[in-house]
Amino acid sequence: MKNLIVGTILFVLIACDNEKAAVPETMPEAKAAALIDPARIDSTLSGFVERGELVGVSALVYEDGAEAYFGAFGMADREAERPMGRDTLVQIYSMTKPVTGVVLMTLYEEGLFDLEDPLEKHLPEFAGVEVFAGEENGKARLEAPTRPPAIRDLLRHTAGLANGDLEGWVGDRYREVDPSGIENTLEQMSAKLASIPLFYHPGTRWHYGPSVDVQARLAEVLGGKPYEVLVQERVLGPLGMTDTQYTLRADQRDRITALYERHPDGSFTRTPDDNALAFNLRDWPMTPGGWGLTSTLDDYMTFARMLLNGGELDGVRILQPETIELMATDAMPEEVTGKSWLPNKGQVGFGIDFAVRIAPPADQAEASGAVGEFFWDGAANTLFWVDPENDIAAVLFNFYRPFGKVEIQKDFRDAVYYRDETATALNKAPPGPDSRRLSD
Repeated sequence: MKNLIVGTILFVLIACDNEKAAVPETMPEAKAAALIDPARIDSTLSGFVERGELVGVSALVYEDGAEAYFGAFGMADREAERPMGRDTLVQIYSMTKPVTGVVLMTLYEEGLFDLEDPLEKHLPEFAGVEVFAGEENGKARLEAPTRPPAIRDLLRHTAGLANGDLEGWVGDRYREVDPSGIENTLEQMSAKLASIPLFYHPGTRWHYGPSVDVQARLAEVLGGKPYEVLVQERVLGPLGMTDTQYTLRADQRDRITALYERHPDGSFTRTPDDNALAFNLRDWPMTPGGWGLTSTLDDYMTFARMLLNGGELDGVRILQPETIELMATDAMPEEVTGKSWLPNKGQVGFGIDFAVRIAPPADQAEASGAVGEFFWDGAANTLFWVDPENDIAAVLFNFYRPFGKVEIQKDFRDAVYYRDETATALNKAPPGPDSRRLSD
């Protein structure tokens, strides 16, 4: 009996050794645990509505190619008691800009321009543009730029173009000429803008302005079609983004949010619809590249997932992976020291119509983010980002102004990344493939 037991044990041991030998030496790494905690995000977003800090809010997150979170809270239209929903339409304001950037870069892939081309090569109205150098005896002093503005400057907001927020002579001139008026065509906008002196030498400062509207004009010159046609043919149509447009269809009008102004005491006043929706309720000559689109969570997520997937989604390729990489690479010149409010976005540079995270958040006061992510937001406090490191795309919808009066963007980001167990260590880590900081 004893010999039988010993023999059986030997047989089992030999069998186990053989089974081990059959296992490949290199096993595929197990997939990391998902970061997304839906309950945490639900609690974060719903809390803003319950505390009366927001009228309504919604968000959608994809992780590893699958939907990981959707939530909608509060009202899209408080007065009509219409709740936020998945198909609610929102004015995305400057989240229009990355869409325009993608349209323009499809033309770049066709070899129709180089990034270093002087702007005047394709838009001759910018030939001979001068730079404002101060006032003398009540008159503007102008000088030649150290170099002409290039297309790359348009893409990263370093061209020196004026805008209506400026004070002084250049701002007054901008308001007098009114290039951004919606009665202008893009062609008229570009000509009027080119008549205003630059307010700094190209490539020396970062200043947000009408650059992306000029990108839209450049696209229609290079593409030989109106910009609204180009954006439909090159992005919205191929991706099936049927709920993204400038002018609302009749069947969409009961799905658009109201727009609210938030006051210092935390109360909200509805902006009259005739004002808030004036641009989107009828066709206008202007089809701006920098603002104006309305969209749904699912539509904009389709766009974000295309970016995350290297320019392709569901068998439809919009851009090549190397072009997406180019757009998502920091292109800020080292000599740029004046960056306006961009540092408020965190440890970021700027690529092509995206802010690009170049270092982990500096401290707990900065919103969570991953090195290499690229993102942008909109004036009514909408936000999206693409995080290749963690294979995450996120879209957040709000509809109040002014910008940034509620910490919804930071808290949403922190909630999305809450589960990263390396948060504390990564707060102090140098940039690298694992340099992402997630909130405690």
